[in-house]
Amino acid sequence: MSVADHDLDLPREVACSLIGGEIDALDVVGGGRNSRLYRVERAGRRYALKQYPTRREDARDRLGAEVAALALLERHGITGVPRLIAADRERGFALLSWLDGSPVTEIGESDVDAAAAFLATLHALRNSGEIAPDRLASEACLSGAEIVQQVDMRLARLRAIAGAEIDLGAFLDRHFAPAFDDITRGVKELAEASGLDLNAVLPLGKRSLVPSDFGFHNSLRVADGSLVFFDFEYFGWDDPVKMTADVMLHPGMRLAGNLRRRFQAIAEQVYGEDLCFQRRLAAYYPLFGLRWVLILLNDFVANAWRRELAGTPESWQARKRGQLEKAREFLARVRNEDDEKAQGT
Repeated sequence: MSVADHDLDLPREVACSLIGGEIDALDVVGGGRNSRLYRVERAGRRYALKQYPTRREDARDRLGAEVAALALLERHGITGVPRLIAADRERGFALLSWLDGSPVTEIGESDVDAAAAFLATLHALRNSGEIAPDRLASEACLSGAEIVQQVDMRLARLRAIAGAEIDLGAFLDRHFAPAFDDITRGVKELAEASGLDLNAVLPLGKRSLVPSDFGFHNSLRVADGSLVFFDFEYFGWDDPVKMTADVMLHPGMRLAGNLRRRFQAIAEQVYGEDLCFQRRLAAYYPLFGLRWVLILLNDFVANAWRRELAGTPESWQARKRGQLEKAREFLARVRNEDDEKAQGT
């Protein structure tokens, strides 16, 4: 990624402050929709410097969530994650240990097992009393009604700009809205048949500690073939049904059917103390799929942070076109899975 030297002035200044001296090098190594990442070198050692959006750009305390998660994991001796070295809360940076590894391009059964085992480790820490009950995961979904409301809010936000985005408006009106109506009706029928109250807020005893944005897109394969996990800026309490559904559905993973079923089976064991877990997962799963369809369209309502990361206005337009096509494909997948479930196949 090419970045003008003057754009590195602030991260270089922060890196020197957090390390406590001059640095030898600083390079941009990542700049996605969520944060910027820099590689810092000093005296033969590498560090990761992570920059978060300001609270004006995103009201969520993403730095605070990541600091809390990494501190919890370190206190309990959990490895395979970055270590927090220092943070500059005022300027929105964290200095982390560097993880050496390569992106995960192929996913096997052992990788699914490793991801599930990591979530089980976090679940086992839920009774430690170290994370306040009000530190919810980003966009936590603690009831069926909350999931529907989140989809509604995302849909309304996109419709507000659909007048200037003709293709987007056509997709929402002709394809997404009918699917939303059909799936919501089916969810309500299934919930009633299985004794679920869509309006009931999940009690704390059935919640879990989760990374929220978790999976193989936020992991690296290290030299021995195992995985390490990173990005905990959305960490907190949530219904583990959302975490399970998100891992199975995440567009950045594309888990094969056998791997989705394997992960689901392990998750049902991990969270099985909650006797309603399986019923909630079966009922709410397609709603989380619809939620992901709209998440894929986030670039249409991008804030200044996302537009800047997109580069030129032309590249932003190209990104929106690409994301709309992905949303079409993903909606078809959600509808197909829902039809198969309804038919019992």
